[in-house]
Amino acid sequence: MDEANAVGVDPTRDASSHGAHPIVVVEGVNKHFGDLHVLKDINLTVGKGDVVVVLGPSGSGKSTLCRTINRLETFESGRILIDGKPLPEEGKALANLRADVGMVFQSFNLFAHKTILQNVTLGPMKVRGMNKAAAEKQALELLDRVGVQHQKDKYPAQLSGGQQQRVAIARSLAMNPKVMLFDEPTSALDPEMINEVLDVMTSLAKEGMTMIVVTHEMGFARRAADRVVFMDEGEIVEQETPEEFFTNAKSARAKDFLSKILTH
Repeated sequence: MDEANAVGVDPTRDASSHGAHPIVVVEGVNKHFGDLHVLKDINLTVGKGDVVVVLGPSGSGKSTLCRTINRLETFESGRILIDGKPLPEEGKALANLRADVGMVFQSFNLFAHKTILQNVTLGPMKVRGMNKAAAEKQALELLDRVGVQHQKDKYPAQLSGGQQQRVAIARSLAMNPKVMLFDEPTSALDPEMINEVLDVMTSLAKEGMTMIVVTHEMGFARRAADRVVFMDEGEIVEQETPEEFFTNAKSARAKDFLSKILTH
């Protein structure tokens, strides 16, 4: 972490850049896959309403960090707090906490045998105990918000990838999460579908949703992020505003990364 410290990373400095309390706090988290040390003493604080974009080369630990925050991946040391509460290890407490942490993956993970409407109502009814009428009313509002309400009676396979991903976002929003995690949500999409998903994410950011986004979409990072977190080899190397990161990256690793992606 020497390089991170050298470039002035203070994991607590913008815990509440919107003047609110921290929603996600990651403290000293380490994670191994066998002999591979994939998360090295990670410290990260995300305040309510913050949009944090995590960038870095493949294999830098970005997706693992994202999956660790809702315990899809375990970790060996350190701790993670969601809205002030430690991340439970298993059982009902973990299920309840996962309901507060929305997750949107590369693959859309929709239930193939359920309609779009059923996909969005299932969580609120099963986990939140919402009645069917209320769940359907909310689902229709959310599907309208992401622009696919007219597809409500179709099945996922009948939708384009971009439409499926927007349904996945609506499904996460239906749980009224405290934070949304996006793990490369556009990487499986055809180029013409990417913007329709990024537009939904940008509008969520403007509405004040707390978001952690792992992405290769630099335009979204510049446009929507409050902060860019740059990871390499399992470490957080830099945390900066998008403007500062893209125009004045401090570390050699970040400069090298940017030189490779911004020239294409």
